[in-house]
Amino acid sequence: MSRGRCFRRSESLYGHTDPEGFLGAAVPVAGALGDQQAALFGQACFDEGSAKNTYGTGSFYLMNTGTDAVESEHGLLTTIGFQLSGEPVQYALEGSIFSTGAAIEWLEDVDLINNAAQTAELAKSVDSTDGVYLVPAFTGVGAPHWDGRARGTIVGMTRGTRKEHIVRATLESIAYRTRDVAEAMEADSGITTKKLRVDGGAVKNDFLCQLQSDIVGVDIARPEVDETTALGSAYAAGLAVGYWDTTDELRDNWQIDRAFTPDRDAATVDKQYDRWADAVERSLGWAREE
Repeated sequence: MSRGRCFRRSESLYGHTDPEGFLGAAVPVAGALGDQQAALFGQACFDEGSAKNTYGTGSFYLMNTGTDAVESEHGLLTTIGFQLSGEPVQYALEGSIFSTGAAIEWLEDVDLINNAAQTAELAKSVDSTDGVYLVPAFTGVGAPHWDGRARGTIVGMTRGTRKEHIVRATLESIAYRTRDVAEAMEADSGITTKKLRVDGGAVKNDFLCQLQSDIVGVDIARPEVDETTALGSAYAAGLAVGYWDTTDELRDNWQIDRAFTPDRDAATVDKQYDRWADAVERSLGWAREE
């Protein structure tokens, strides 16, 4: 079980900052959350089955499993989501994806793009990857495969493959990796995810958000505030000192910026996802000790 964090209300503060310190005041320290637990809380995922995915250098997909600590049989981690003082612990399942923003940065490193914003334009300029799959296993693959010897792989290239196909394949790989974790989550929890809340820098890319919706087959909700780790910390502190009284107020405070719904044929997507599994298989165990 991975370690989570909880927070407490004002009657049970951790302490105060030094008024002689850089803040210049005795600020109450009322909560402590790990970054992904804070993002879960910032996305107002207070109910069993609610889920979020945070896109940074990697991606971290968490689902609230309620008061049950679900032991994963499909390569996920069990963690504490959060705990309000005097209330039961809320647990979560977590899936760690190693390369998300890092995959976009690689495209820049090898001069296929000039900046991250260019990926959507290039990806949309072609109808498909033309059979190309890119597995961004630059440092191995995380959940649910967990293979540190996997390495980045591009398969399906022909003489007609262009950089646009590789860029699109990179964005699709982010969506496929998310589906890998989503399917493991559903298998472990028995809960079918119908809506996924997303946050982090990559979700500013509308094309990527639509890919996520199409490939995972769920509605994607992007909030107005996409830096939800910081927002969750603020929510926790606000509850602790009485700025907010209930989580229902936080639900009302959370606002959606844009929603994305699946609009591709599910059978076609499933067929492409099956080929993704073949591509991942080819990346596994590649690195060997000499």
